[in-house]
This record gives sequence, C-alpha cells and structure tokens, in this order.
Amino acid sequence: MERIWSEENKFKTWLEIELLVVEGWAKIGVFPKDVPLEIRRKASFNLSRIKELERVYRHEVIAFLKSVEESIGEELSSYLHYGLTSSDVIDTANAVLLKSALEEIEKKAKKLKKTLFRKALEYKDLLQVGRTHGIHAEPITFGLKLLSFYSELLRNLDRLKIAKEEISYGKISGAVGTYSMIDPRVEEYVCRSLDLKVEPVSTQIVPRDRYAFLISVLALLGAFCERFALEIRHLQRTEVGEAYEPFYKGQRGSSAMPHKRNPILCERICGLSRVLRGFLSPSFENVALWHERDISHSSVERFSLPQTTSLVFYMLDLLDRIVEGLEVHPDRMMNNMNLTNGLIFSSEVLTKLLSKGIPRDRAYDIVQRCSFKSWSDKISFKLVLSLDPEVSAILDKGEIESCFDPKRLLKKVDLIFSRFKEMVRS
Repeated sequence: MERIWSEENKFKTWLEIELLVVEGWAKIGVFPKDVPLEIRRKASFNLSRIKELERVYRHEVIAFLKSVEESIGEELSSYLHYGLTSSDVIDTANAVLLKSALEEIEKKAKKLKKTLFRKALEYKDLLQVGRTHGIHAEPITFGLKLLSFYSELLRNLDRLKIAKEEISYGKISGAVGTYSMIDPRVEEYVCRSLDLKVEPVSTQIVPRDRYAFLISVLALLGAFCERFALEIRHLQRTEVGEAYEPFYKGQRGSSAMPHKRNPILCERICGLSRVLRGFLSPSFENVALWHERDISHSSVERFSLPQTTSLVFYMLDLLDRIVEGLEVHPDRMMNNMNLTNGLIFSSEVLTKLLSKGIPRDRAYDIVQRCSFKSWSDKISFKLVLSLDPEVSAILDKGEIESCFDPKRLLKKVDLIFSRFKEMVRS
C-alpha cells in the first residue's frame, strides 16, 4: 500500500496518462506519429523539483507538468496536457491506483477466506454455548460460529468486486466534461490502455458517488473484521477463557501486571474500524459539489483514498494472523456449558411439553418456574424437573433425560455446512 500510494507512483501514473493522451492524439492524426515515442523516451519527473515548483505555483498538477516539460524540452512541451484539465489526469489516475489497491485487498481477503474456512471445518463439531444478550442460550459449535464469519466474508468479497467495477472509470473529457478541447477517441484510447471504462457523463470530475460507494464497501469490510475481533475479545475474558488471540514469545501484557494477557490485536482492529467508518461522512459529503465541480473534495481524498484502502489491507492481514494463531480451549467451552446446570436445554423441555399437547402459556410457565428454582437453588435443572409433580405427570424419566442431549439440538450442523458448501459451489 505504501508503494501504491507513494508520491513516486502517483506521479508515475500521472505521467503514463499524459503519455497515453499524446499517443491518442497521434493515432487520430492530430499529432505527428513520431512525437509519442520521442516524448516517452525523454519524459521524466523529479519529486523535489515538483515540490519546489508547487511552492511557487500553488498547483500540484502545474508543478508536475513543469517538471516533465523540463525533461522533454521546450519544443515537445506544447504536445503535453493538450486539451486536458487537471482532473482528467487526477481522476483517471485515482481509478488506476484504487484498482491496484483493491486487488491487493482482494488477495488478503482471499487468504483470510481460506484460513477461516479451514478453521471452521476443524472445529465443526466442537461444542460451545451460544450466547444472546451476553446470556447463555442454546448450544452451538465453535465451527458453526466461524462459518458465520466465513459467510460474511464471502459477501464482502462480492461487494468488493462490485466496488472495483464501480471505481474503474476514467475521464478525459476536458474542463466541464463537454470534450470542448479533446476528442472522445483520445479518451477511449487512454481508458482502454489502462483497462478502465469511460465515464458515461462526467463533469469536470468523475462523479463522487463512485468513491462514496467504495468507502461504504470498505467500511463494511472493516465492520466484518471488527465483529470477529469483538467476539474473540469476549471469549478471551478471564471468566470465559474459551478462545485467545495469539500471544508471542517475549510478548508483555502489562507494564504493571505481569500476569496480563490482553487481546491487543483484536482491540486494535476494533479501534481501526472506527477510524475507517469516520471516512464515511466526508465521502458522502463529497458527492454534492458546486455545479460541475469545486475543490472541497480534493483535500479529503488525499487522506480518505490511501487511508481507507491501507487500513482495510492491514486489518485483513492482522485478522488472518489472529485466526491462524487462534488458541482454542475445548475444556473451558465444556465447563461454561455446564455453568447453568442444564438451563441451556430449557427450550428442548418446552418443546417436549408442547408435543404432549400442553398449551404454550402453561408449558412456558412450568419450564420458567423450574428453571428459576434451579438457578436460585444452584441445583441441576434436570433434577428439579424430575422432582416437580406437574412435570413428572406429563413426562417420564426417559423423556426428561432425552431433553439434555446437546447432539439432538445440533444434529443439523452437518446439514448447514453441506448446504453452505453447495451454495458456494453454485
């Protein structure tokens, strides 16, 4: 990402667009055929010279052009930037740079996808208590939890492809998009050479709804990273202890408390996702500009485009390392499942009573009464049920026992995995 968004690479991309414009003019017979090759052979730029010139001109594109003109000589300089406005170069270059950044993000996401699916299969049958509102609910498996994250990542990859298509538009259409000083054939040549599409209706710029959509997609990808990281943070808490992010040799958890093993990597992801979402509002505000364009969006995009893509790239890389090095504790998962003395099977008991024709309200009251007694007296929920006269009049001992088999509740996990694999294949 540093390479893609470096000043060197930005100006290199600008130069390539300028050279392609010269070639485009030559191809339609406006410039002599030998001019493009001559300019390409001589053209270069100097970063320190551009900065020096910008202090004078207060205009980056003009400073860049002057530096290039100095390399090709006065005679050829009249062919440079012919018929263009600054945004023709900047916006078309942005599309090239953003495509490169998104391709790198896509690679990271695909690597994480493989890691995540492998872990989901590894822990497919590992029993764990499900939690809603932070309270123990019914049993699930840790692999099923990971499959949920995997499924979300696939949706994000689909959105990323759409965003890459949305952003892959260039414009070489002049000062207000009317081609007053440029031939549309030149635009077509430049965009085709850069593997971009032509912006159908541009103003002085490519419309900024494209950028807003891209940053929305990146923010969603960041939200996925945050959801996973937040889950691990909760599972790593002392009183839970079911899964831990990796802790490396020589690592320290606290300057004051040597026993600490803090989930700092996951916390970092959660913090960075907030920064990422912070770019949503200015990106949406950049959509509505004065008339054919003002420059209020430009200062924002100098931050938003490099930083959002770089943040997502880093977050995906970090999350892949976390998933790969995840430390899972099946024993703690089993201990935590037993914390409620069987209350997590209350829905199975309720269903069993309903199957006997007991009205829902009555069945619910029975199970709630027994579950509250189990919790307050700290005794087995199964024992409370077996000793309750109202329950024992409806269910025999074997029927009560059958309600406490987690495998009965999770017998369709294989089906979920199989169905998901089929969906992904199709």
